[in-house]
Amino acid sequence: MALKSTIYKVRLTLSNLNIHHYSDYSLTIAKHPSENDLRMMIRLLAFSLSAQEDVQFTKGLSADNEADLWKINHDGSIEHWIELGLPDERRIRQICSKAKKVTIYTYHGNQALLWFDSIENKVNRFDHLNIIHFKVNDVQSLEAFAEKGMNLNISIEDSEIWISNETERMCVEFKIVKGSLNI
Repeated sequence: MALKSTIYKVRLTLSNLNIHHYSDYSLTIAKHPSENDLRMMIRLLAFSLSAQEDVQFTKGLSADNEADLWKINHDGSIEHWIELGLPDERRIRQICSKAKKVTIYTYHGNQALLWFDSIENKVNRFDHLNIIHFKVNDVQSLEAFAEKGMNLNISIEDSEIWISNETERMCVEFKIVKGSLNI
């Protein structure tokens, strides 16, 4: 019998000072049994950086042919494909051919920067590809925000994302490795 995803409900107050986007969201995130709390929270941070685009959570790890998040146009075409992790060059080629805009978020420390060095020459031709690296200094603190019912505030300014709940607050920095965050 296959394990089912765990459902997380998130009430998110988002303030993106970089683009002057301020909104409240009621989100449902399905966490795949093989997904850890860190990856789920990184999906939430990726959503926060792209929220003004009407980006939606997908089945994530449950579907190989879907992004972790995406924006689908009314005609069914993919406007923005958002992927997490360190995909190989073949996967990057595939997703770049499917979407008008592609953003890959990495969060694996120095391993992510080595990964980019190994694929940089092969992916530079994709002008619509953006790669953003999250620098998570305290993984346990970020994972501690993961609860089945979350009430979070996220504030984005310059290259910092401040996440807080009723009792905790922390900063996650991000770095644009390729492309930009312009929407």
